Amino acid sequence: MAFGPHLLLAVLEGLVTSAVLALTALGLSLVFGVMRVVNVAHGELFMLGAVLAWAITTTIGGNPAIGFMAALVLAPLIVGAVALAAERLVLRKVNYDPEATIVATIGLLYIIQQLALTFYGADARPVPPPFNMRISLPWFGYSGYKLSIIGASALLLILSWLVMTRTKAGLIMRATQYDRETAQAFGIPVDRVYAGVFALGAMLAAVAAVLIVPISQAHYLMGQDPLLLSFIVVIIGGLGSLRGTVVAAVLIGVSDGVISMFFSPTLAKMIATLLVAMVLVFRPHGLFGKAAQ
Repeated sequence: MAFGPHLLLAVLEGLVTSAVLALTALGLSLVFGVMRVVNVAHGELFMLGAVLAWAITTTIGGNPAIGFMAALVLAPLIVGAVALAAERLVLRKVNYDPEATIVATIGLLYIIQQLALTFYGADARPVPPPFNMRISLPWFGYSGYKLSIIGASALLLILSWLVMTRTKAGLIMRATQYDRETAQAFGIPVDRVYAGVFALGAMLAAVAAVLIVPISQAHYLMGQDPLLLSFIVVIIGGLGSLRGTVVAAVLIGVSDGVISMFFSPTLAKMIATLLVAMVLVFRPHGLFGKAAQ
């Protein structure tokens, strides 16, 4: 294949990565932005979504589309329930103290990881895609399912933007993010908002995991890379900025796809790390974040 087809393939693969990364990072950004909690277990909640997707599709069997759609609904709900329980039983008990929550979520990370290893096992297991279709492009055929991941992610990101900017729930979340004490003074149930945001962040990660698992397989250690990349996206894009999350996810995903194809995956990771360092030095609040007043 000549340069043009290679470049198109690299960009498409990068956009698939960007789509999943944007959803995962948005969940982390919401939790970090509203609650001021660094959720180190976010990657394991992503992994749990993938493992549950495998369990649900395997249990249902039959038509892969039915099992996948069931997993797309049930896995995020279960992961959200796990996150809600963790928020109520752990984070609320330490009063969302920044240092204590880091330690608490590290503990949650290992608990989820070891439970997955115990009940799921150490093997990577595939989940069949809901459909097999190839879209004819100028130089080659490309997976229709991978293109559907990009479309589904874009739809969910638009819905997230509408909720955050056009609904009362979004207004309450933004008010809590700006000033917790003032929000409480105006009768906003901050604890319930925190619980909902923590569960929502986990559910977004789980949706991303269900979407990607048919092309990457489920494994109990698969949460490490999404966590690291999500932190990179949040740092580059800006805390609590949906636009920044999307731009940074596309930047990281597409550059990773192109550089990995034409050079090496190691160089792609090095450039991403360098970009983070430059953002921290020259624009600490991120490309689209707002500086603290």
